[in-house]
Amino acid sequence: MNFAILNGNIIERSEAKVDVEDRGYQFGDGVYEVIRVYNGKMFTVNEHLNRFEKSLNSIGITLPCTKEHLTGLLEELIAKNNLKLGTIYMQITRGVAPRNHAFPAENITPSLVAYTKEVDRPLESLKAGVRTIVTEDIRWLRCDIKSLNLLGNLLAKQKATVEGCFEAIQHRSEEVTEGSSSNIFVVKNGVVSTHQSDNLILKGITKDVILQVCTNNNIVVEERAFTLEELANADEVFLSSTTAEVIPIIEVDRKPVADGLPGSITRKLQELFEQEIEKQCGTLKDKIFN
Repeated sequence: MNFAILNGNIIERSEAKVDVEDRGYQFGDGVYEVIRVYNGKMFTVNEHLNRFEKSLNSIGITLPCTKEHLTGLLEELIAKNNLKLGTIYMQITRGVAPRNHAFPAENITPSLVAYTKEVDRPLESLKAGVRTIVTEDIRWLRCDIKSLNLLGNLLAKQKATVEGCFEAIQHRSEEVTEGSSSNIFVVKNGVVSTHQSDNLILKGITKDVILQVCTNNNIVVEERAFTLEELANADEVFLSSTTAEVIPIIEVDRKPVADGLPGSITRKLQELFEQEIEKQCGTLKDKIFN
């Protein structure tokens, strides 16, 4: 039996229904989060919930319960679904109201939905690396809000998929922003660089873990915008996300990155990231370097 959360209640997932006039369905008027689960435990749950609340506040929605209560609900959901390795998806919308572009005049109750999914670690990609393309960033100017409005991201991801690639690296003019569902890093002369966390990118939770890991291990790291030229001439390139973790990029627009193999700093960061997972969630059954 599979369970989901609907408005604070844990029910059978088949019974979790959303009203056709829910503003998330009609306008994408809401935000979402995806949290990784290892060994039945959520990784960086506090960071995800803090970002979730910040995104909600940015569009004028109040979290309908405390973060502590929500954490307890999510832990209960993991247990009821016996989830060991996977993800939790959750979203909150403004709620149900007659269709109107303006926010409803009356107070309405936000709609909360959450469910789990079994998702393996992408070990093959983590070990071998992935191919990518470059595409123009056509999204809106508040990419720091983890909004349900993802059409620009979807179009970029689909373009990559059609090209037989794992990810699309987006850019505005000559400035690289982020992937369609990931943050992008370059390494040059031992220095790790990634776009600063501003309105043009999502402030990645995995990205922040990587930044801290670099600082703790004397790996020089900087948050700054880098160019398409720097991307093309990088010694190493990698991406990060909740589900992807730290994946080497070995090809950009059909051209190999350096020698076309995962680089040494990327490998080191993969190892250090696995250690961070194990600190919070226990020993991993399958590792990149087993």
